[in-house]
Amino acid sequence: MASRSSGPALDAPAVPASSAKTNAVVLTLMVAVFLSLLDTQIVATALPRVVSDLGGLDQFAWVTTGYLIGGSATVPVFGKLGDLFGRKRVFMASITVFLLGSTLCGLAQTMSQLIAFRVLQGIGSGGLFICVLAIIGEMFSPREGARYYGWFSLTFGAASLAGPTLGGILTELANWRWVFFINLPVGALVLLVLCSTLYLPARRQKAHIDYMGVFLLVLAIVGLNLLAGWAGVKYDWSSPVILCLAAGSVVAVALFILSQRRALDPVIPLRLFTNRTFTTVVIIGFISGFVGLGLLNYLVLWLQTVLTLDVQESGFVLTAMMLAVVLASYLSSKVIGYTGSYRWFPVLSMVVFAVAAVLFSTAGPSTSLSLAVVYMLLFGVAGGLNSQALSLAARNTASMRDIGAVQGTATLMRQLGTALGVSFFAAVMTSRLGTGLHDRLGKSGVDIDKDGSLSPEIVGKLSAPLRLELAGVYADSFRVIFYAVIPIALIGLVASFLLKDIKLAGRHAPAEPETSSADEGAVLGSAARGNS
Repeated sequence: MASRSSGPALDAPAVPASSAKTNAVVLTLMVAVFLSLLDTQIVATALPRVVSDLGGLDQFAWVTTGYLIGGSATVPVFGKLGDLFGRKRVFMASITVFLLGSTLCGLAQTMSQLIAFRVLQGIGSGGLFICVLAIIGEMFSPREGARYYGWFSLTFGAASLAGPTLGGILTELANWRWVFFINLPVGALVLLVLCSTLYLPARRQKAHIDYMGVFLLVLAIVGLNLLAGWAGVKYDWSSPVILCLAAGSVVAVALFILSQRRALDPVIPLRLFTNRTFTTVVIIGFISGFVGLGLLNYLVLWLQTVLTLDVQESGFVLTAMMLAVVLASYLSSKVIGYTGSYRWFPVLSMVVFAVAAVLFSTAGPSTSLSLAVVYMLLFGVAGGLNSQALSLAARNTASMRDIGAVQGTATLMRQLGTALGVSFFAAVMTSRLGTGLHDRLGKSGVDIDKDGSLSPEIVGKLSAPLRLELAGVYADSFRVIFYAVIPIALIGLVASFLLKDIKLAGRHAPAEPETSSADEGAVLGSAARGNS
C-alpha cells in the first residue's frame, strides 16, 4: 500500500478527560443515534397526511424504502472513510448531510422530491450510525466499551416507543413537515456539543479513496435491496425485471470483490475475512437479521390474521416484544462487560430462535393470546441476545485502523440479511396462501382475487365459520414460514459454536502492519495464519 503521511499512532486510544465528560460525550452520541433510528419510526405515522398533501399514493412506500436503502448503501463507506480521515470529521459530515436531508424533506413540494431527499437523509443516517459505533470503539477498549454499547439498546427502545407517538403529535398539532424539522435543533445541539468536547487522535491526511469500490458496493447494495423488496411482491420471481436485478447484483458483487483485491485502500479490506472470528460474526449477523428483523412484520401480521387482533391490540403485543429485545440486549451487554466473554450469547440466541419457531409452528386460531405473547417475548429475547454480542465480538477483532471497516461490514451484512429475509418469507407465504385460499374458501363460493388474495370488502362479508376458516388458512401459510426458520436458526447455531471464546481485550488491539495490495493477496492465500 502506498506510503502515507506520518502522524499519531493509530492505536493511541482517545483517553477521556473525566468520567463526567466521557458520559456527556457518549450521551450526545446516543442522541445522534436516536435521531437516526427515530426517523425510521416517526415518519410512518405521518405518511397518510403526507400523501393527502403531496399525492403520489403509488409512491409512498418509497419514502421509507429510499431512506433505508440510502442508509444501508453508505454504512461501510462511511466506516472506511472514518478509518482514513478521522471519525470525528466523518461524523460531522454525516450529521450535516442528515440535517440537510431533513431540511429538504420538510420543504418538499412533490412526492418525488420527498423520496429523493429521503435518500439523502438516509445517506447521512447511515454514516451517523456507523460513525458512533466506531467512535465508541476508538474511545474505549472492547472490555470498557461493553457498557456503552448497551446504551444502543436503550436508545433503540426509546426510538421505537417514541417514534409513532411523536409523529402523531407533531402531525396533529403542527404539520407533517415538522416530523423532519424537529431534527434541526436537536442535530445542531449535537454538533455544537461534540465539536467542543469530542477529541480523537488525528488521522493520516493522505489516503487513496477507493472510488471504484464505493461505486460497485453501492450498486450491489441498491440492487440487492431492490431485489429483496420487489421479488415475489411487486414482480414475479421469473419476471425480466427481477432476473435482470439478480444478474446485475451478482455481477456487481463479483466486480466489487475483484476491485478490493487491487485497491490501495479497499472499502472492505478482504484481509479482514482471514480472521475466523470476524467471518463467523458476519455469518451469524446475516442469519440473525434474516430470521430476526426479517420475520418481524410477519409476526405482526400473524397476530392480526390468525388471532384476529385489531391494530391497537397487536401494537401492544409488538411493544412488549420490542421491550424484550431491548432488555435482553442491554443485560447481555452488561454481562459481557463484566465477564469479558461474548461467545454463549449468539449460541443461546439461535437456540431460542429455533424454539420460538417450533412453538409458533404449532400455534393457530385456537391459541390463547397469553400463550402467543409468551412466544412473541421469546422471539424478542432471541433477537436481543446477540445484537450487542456480535458488535462487541466484531470490535474485539479490529485494530484501530480497521474499526470503521469492521463495524460497517458487520452492520451491512445484518441489514442485507434482514432485507433478503423479508423477501424470502414473503415469497414463501404468498405461494402457500394463494393455494390455501383457493382450496379452502374458493370451493365455498368466496370470490378470490386473481393474485390469490381477498379484498377487505369480501373479508368483511364473511360469515363467522368462514372467518375461522380464513384464520386457519393464514395459520397454515405462516406455519411454512416457521418451518423454514428452524433449519436456518440451526445453521446459525452451528456457526455460533464456531465462534471462539476470546475474552474482550482490556486495551486497544495493536495495528497490523500496512500491506500493499500484493501483500494482501498473499495474506488471502494463507488465511489460516490470520485466524483468531
